[in-house]
Amino acid sequence: MKYAFVEKNRRQYGVPALCEALQVSRSGYYAARHRGPSNRQQRRVDLTARIRTIHQASRESYGAPRVHVELMAQEVPCCRNTVAKLMHKAGIVPKAIRRFRVTTDSRKTKASPNLSTGTSPQNIPTPSG
Repeated sequence: MKYAFVEKNRRQYGVPALCEALQVSRSGYYAARHRGPSNRQQRRVDLTARIRTIHQASRESYGAPRVHVELMAQEVPCCRNTVAKLMHKAGIVPKAIRRFRVTTDSRKTKASPNLSTGTSPQNIPTPSG
């Protein structure tokens, strides 16, 4: 993280000043600059690509729990929280798919009569009258 900050700001402040301020060695910065991505970073990129594929195959309706089940079916070991974190970082959000609900009465049926007439608590006879 510190090396990324040095890389981002090296033209403005210079590498020696940034390394001294962040208390990292210059040789460590230059070594990290030529180093490739770590195994963990490569695995996260691969896992994010698989998550995106599964999510798109489900018509973008699967969230982290279902994507995790699919990954386990493909024998890809991972944790559900890892899937949720990677989905959040990649901006992968499931759509809320709702069932079709009829909101109009096309048969023009009448509403049922009020069945509570005569049975309200005020109309119930009591011994006290």
